[in-house]
Amino acid sequence: MSGDEIRHGVKLSSLDQEVFPDAGVTKGELIDYLEAVSGRMLPELHDRLLSVVRVLRGQGPFMQKNLPKYTPEWVERRALWADRSRREVVYALCNDLRTLLWFGNQRAIEYHTTLFRGEPANGATHLILDLDPPPDAPFSLAVGAAKLVREALRKDGLDGAVKTSGSKGVHVFVPLAPGQSAEDVAAATRAVAVRAERIDPALGTTEFVLERREGKVFLDSTRAGGGTVVSVYSPRHRPGAPVSFPVRWADLDGVKPADFTVHTVPGLLDAGDPWTEEMPEPFVLPADLVEEGHTIPIARVAAMHEGKRRARAARESTA
Repeated sequence: MSGDEIRHGVKLSSLDQEVFPDAGVTKGELIDYLEAVSGRMLPELHDRLLSVVRVLRGQGPFMQKNLPKYTPEWVERRALWADRSRREVVYALCNDLRTLLWFGNQRAIEYHTTLFRGEPANGATHLILDLDPPPDAPFSLAVGAAKLVREALRKDGLDGAVKTSGSKGVHVFVPLAPGQSAEDVAAATRAVAVRAERIDPALGTTEFVLERREGKVFLDSTRAGGGTVVSVYSPRHRPGAPVSFPVRWADLDGVKPADFTVHTVPGLLDAGDPWTEEMPEPFVLPADLVEEGHTIPIARVAAMHEGKRRARAARESTA
């Protein structure tokens, strides 16, 4: 496959080029993959502000939030004010196959979305725990941490679906009923992480600072509020082009991230869709979970204050 091609009204180019070093995937194969999974991926992307990781030829990967000026007018978009950068950011809404293929042609490898659909005021559609094992740890540690999270959820009448992150970890998604505040969802996420840590503190930790995790799986509760998460079925910028793939809880012990790649996933689609089949009906968060969460410091903020305290102590000790 080489040269140019027009597919679904999108002009495609340089289809025979590898999308990034060590991907083992050409641009044409990436676009074939996106088309193959579009029936499952597009409903998850729908009306969510999209950020993508692109890899231009001869360059390193970069995260793109703001749509470039040359974006076709038919790509849906939504502008949002960014307090941190003090500017308006124009995000894409990837609501149709044509847009998805256009992004593939732009060498967009990863697809990260907000937790809300439409406007931020609509609230998060899911509570998310990102389970991140230490470097070089076996995937079984992440699986064990996912089971801790599920146990903590079930003790409060909740449940969720699970997927590989496409890297070395696991994501647990708990669907939420509309109308719950961002502050309450973030608090409940912290509480779930802390409760999972209590079940087996030798396996999981809520310690934000990497150097203090002691080889444990990080139970990351920070994917809340304005955070983003890599979409289910999104490829990742990793050797071999792995994919963030949904797994049935009953099958989790028997898989590894390398099982799910741009090359292998299309052949797995006929086995059903664990993402929709195992996702429960949306929950209203239990009051006890929310209340406990509001007593737990935000991990990133606590780490920042601790860092400042240590720096101040170090300065005073040398004064």
